[in-house]
Amino acid sequence: MSLAETAALLADRTRAAFCLALFDGRAWTAGELARHAGVSASTASEQLSRLIAGGLLVEERQGRHRYVRLSGPAAAQLIENLAAFSPDAAAPATLRESTRRGAEARARTCYDHLAGQLGVRVAAAALARGLVTEEAGLALTDPGRRWFAELGVDLSAPRGSRPLLRTCLDWTERRHHLAGAAGAALCTSALDRRWVERIGSGRALTVTPAGRTAFRDALGLDLTVD
Repeated sequence: MSLAETAALLADRTRAAFCLALFDGRAWTAGELARHAGVSASTASEQLSRLIAGGLLVEERQGRHRYVRLSGPAAAQLIENLAAFSPDAAAPATLRESTRRGAEARARTCYDHLAGQLGVRVAAAALARGLVTEEAGLALTDPGRRWFAELGVDLSAPRGSRPLLRTCLDWTERRHHLAGAAGAALCTSALDRRWVERIGSGRALTVTPAGRTAFRDALGLDLTVD
């Protein structure tokens, strides 16, 4: 598929809305995405088929249900980069929309890693504490590898062509958060340990009381005030 054809896939508002919804890293049904984007089931099915054919989404079927998810980190990075270069969205039209945006700005998932104010602060703390270094490109230091090991995170698992660590430009903060296999492992650990919990069915996260203590002890972050 050519560059123009790939760009055209994301030039449609409905298809773009589907991709952004799937940025929570989970699989959604076609019906859920149709309701999210406010389109008919037939329109959702047609647009999802185009995204699957274009390689941005993959499909899984369980019985009569059709689930779709982003095809992988490369697709997620492409969409996040485009979102970061987009102009700021218009002011929210409803209180509910304003609340959702505020929650996502504070803490959310960016595909499979931490983003928003939380993600940016985690990245800054990791750099300040010498867990990562930018001296010759972003990389984990030996203290950083030990830090992950103390969290019980195994970074030796095969990850294909995915980098161990990379920066990702946060589209709300306009600063970088941590992505790559290490960033994904940290997000998974935070969810598993209930340092953060999902708010509803979207990307927004809330830091739990246990998480406030854990982030303070692990990275010196004061999250007592959002």
